[in-house]
Amino acid sequence: MILVTGATGTVGYRLLENLGDAAAPTTAMVRTEGDAVDLPPRVRYLVGALDEPPPPEALRQFDQVFLLSPDVEGQAEAEVLFVDALVAAGHRPRVVKVACDGFQDVDCGVRYMRSHRLVAAHLDRSGLPAVYLAPRLYMEDLLQAAEAVRDEALLRAPAGDARVAMVSARDVADVAAAVLTGDATPDDGDVLVLTGPEALSYADVADRISAVFARTVEYAALTPEAARAALRDGGLTPWDVDGRLELFGWIRAGGMDGVTGTVRETTGHPARPLEDWLDEARAAFLRPPGTPPPRI
Repeated sequence: MILVTGATGTVGYRLLENLGDAAAPTTAMVRTEGDAVDLPPRVRYLVGALDEPPPPEALRQFDQVFLLSPDVEGQAEAEVLFVDALVAAGHRPRVVKVACDGFQDVDCGVRYMRSHRLVAAHLDRSGLPAVYLAPRLYMEDLLQAAEAVRDEALLRAPAGDARVAMVSARDVADVAAAVLTGDATPDDGDVLVLTGPEALSYADVADRISAVFARTVEYAALTPEAARAALRDGGLTPWDVDGRLELFGWIRAGGMDGVTGTVRETTGHPARPLEDWLDEARAAFLRPPGTPPPRI
């Protein structure tokens, strides 16, 4: 039995579809009954949250738990609380946790990675078996630039000329499904670093956008100061603004430029190239202002 947290997000939703296709016995955890309408059809669910876990008798039925939560302030505390609930339930499931690549590097001071490192340390102390999926930057993060690409033909980022091996959420979900169903058999404690097929600079990304959408899009390299102002104006909290700036500092230092073959090794298919993702995300970059982006 598999429990999927983060079930209504991009990775979680795709994972539920994959597990359904594999006929794997799966339950999604949702915060409210109303959230269940955002699940794929015919998916079982239970109501609970990381910081308000289901009761022990509910948790006791699961042999594996897919652990995913947004990179927000308080994320580590919520995941630690949930791990404690799993321990208290007494069944000792294997945890397959999604953690930002870089969490395993003690020299990485980015707050998102530090939060995941805290959870990983707590999992280690708990004695629960755990496997870590460590994606690089998601291709889906480019959706935050869709408005500027559409309206100004600009891709803005404080990345300098650094390269990032972006990975699609679909590939992360495919790897998770392979691990949870036993098609892939990593050892407890393994960290599977997930990347796309190549490392691209943001200038390269702008060129790929230009080619796919048949219009010229330029890369505008922001200074950290300009990026701070733009993020603040975009409505991010001070914690998130600082986190994004730390993340791009890590990127500029070369922290996300390596390419791995983990997607192919675990799923049997190659990692999705950026062009394919952009083609499928076309509506998000071309949609009229004020309309919600499609699920990619």
